[in-house]
Amino acid sequence: METKRTEPGDPVRARPKLLDRVRDEIRRLHYSSRTERAYVGWIRRYILYHGKRHPDSMGKAEITAFLTHLATERHVSASTQNQALSALLFLYHRVLGTKIPWIEELERPQRPQRLPVVLTPSEVRALLSKMTGTTWLMTALLYGSGLRRIECCRLRVKDIDLERREILVRDAKGQKDRTTLLPARLLKPLAQHLERARRQFEQDVREGAGYVELPYALARKYPSAPRDWGWQWVFPATRTYTERASGERRRHHLHETVLQRAVQSARCAAGIVKQAGCHSLRHSFATHLVESGYDVRSVQKLFGHNQLETTMVYVHLARIGTFRVRSPLDETI
Repeated sequence: METKRTEPGDPVRARPKLLDRVRDEIRRLHYSSRTERAYVGWIRRYILYHGKRHPDSMGKAEITAFLTHLATERHVSASTQNQALSALLFLYHRVLGTKIPWIEELERPQRPQRLPVVLTPSEVRALLSKMTGTTWLMTALLYGSGLRRIECCRLRVKDIDLERREILVRDAKGQKDRTTLLPARLLKPLAQHLERARRQFEQDVREGAGYVELPYALARKYPSAPRDWGWQWVFPATRTYTERASGERRRHHLHETVLQRAVQSARCAAGIVKQAGCHSLRHSFATHLVESGYDVRSVQKLFGHNQLETTMVYVHLARIGTFRVRSPLDETI
């Protein structure tokens, strides 16, 4: 029997690998890079768990076994288990095109209702008192504007309006834009920081650098934009790097782990025992606004929540402070 030879240009041989197909589909749908890393990671673990079998040869029993393994042996949380299930549903639906009813019948683990960690105003002051420089300013924005950590790191100069005291948050969670407030207390420190960043940018340009990464191929549409001051990061990294494809010397934004470590160090130095991180400052922002009497719908708009129920958790957190409920023990003893 004659064996069919495959040439280098043969489409069978050129067919991309499964994980590359997953990446291509995620990027086609404009999912975030974090979603891409998470989904590819879970699909890889799923395949390795079943001895490198191709997902085409597996089904409901294998998915259930993998999720059970995560819960009983790895002891992952319900949210982590749900993320793994979402990755596998994406694989079978979007990549492999598998249309079988049992996928929809898979039961998602029930996530426990957890209340977020919230700092008191005095704890926020203590935290900020242990910080200086750029990380102090970034932390103050997390609390004063209700920003997520990655949103703060990715701020562009053009999205800061000092005159109107507004921050335009671009491409936030769920690929949504929103506007939030810029605290008056930060106007002067932020203006001084931007002036220092501009001097650094101008020095980079003189040295042949000064380029910045742009989203969605905007560099092709606006060739001069990568060296435009408005597109530069508000919080640039301390070092430049060379982009392989274009050879441009760019400066990335300050990595989010720098801010994360600075907040944790300040928390320990301030003697705060709550397990608070960067996101706790966002929760504190909302809770303190509600305690000050602001309408919960205003907080919803600042946060960019689709559902009011998502924002209502801060009403629950602020209730004791707002209504000054006294324990019956205080009246008895």
